[in-house]
Amino acid sequence: MEYVVARIGRPHGVRGEVTLELRTDAPDERFAPGTLLRTDPPARGPLTVASARWHTGTLLVTFTGVDDRSAVEALRDTLLLTDVDEDAGAEEDAWYPHQLRGLAAVGVDGTALGTVADLLTGTAQDLLVVTGNDGREVLVPFVERLVPTVDVAGGRVVLDPPGGLFAELPGDEDGA
Repeated sequence: MEYVVARIGRPHGVRGEVTLELRTDAPDERFAPGTLLRTDPPARGPLTVASARWHTGTLLVTFTGVDDRSAVEALRDTLLLTDVDEDAGAEEDAWYPHQLRGLAAVGVDGTALGTVADLLTGTAQDLLVVTGNDGREVLVPFVERLVPTVDVAGGRVVLDPPGGLFAELPGDEDGA
């Protein structure tokens, strides 16, 4: 299965280093020197990691043949892709976004709340994007307190959202 492990961000310095917006829990493994990564769009790659280092909490990477700031700037916003074996080293409470998309979102009392549309990865925490029954997009912090159960095989996630998160907004009842 193909998986996005990062998005290329802004250049760092003038010698071809670039910041990465990480979308993996194993950056040291995914960006080890010599690693070959496919790209989206495909015309910008593939890219081979030449070096990787941490700088104030940000992973800085250089790619073979990408030696200056201008070349790195041309790669900005490129997605870096790799193949993953979903069964190898699978953690009990870790899921890929494609495993969550389309799952039914239900409340702890069984009330249908909507459907999981996506998983947004963030620096502080991840967010489940749920399309509510009314069509609105609701962002739910993907923490155990608010998402106590993920049952991929059963096709659902159980949510315990704070009051009002899935309620209609004032003025919605008259179509305003």
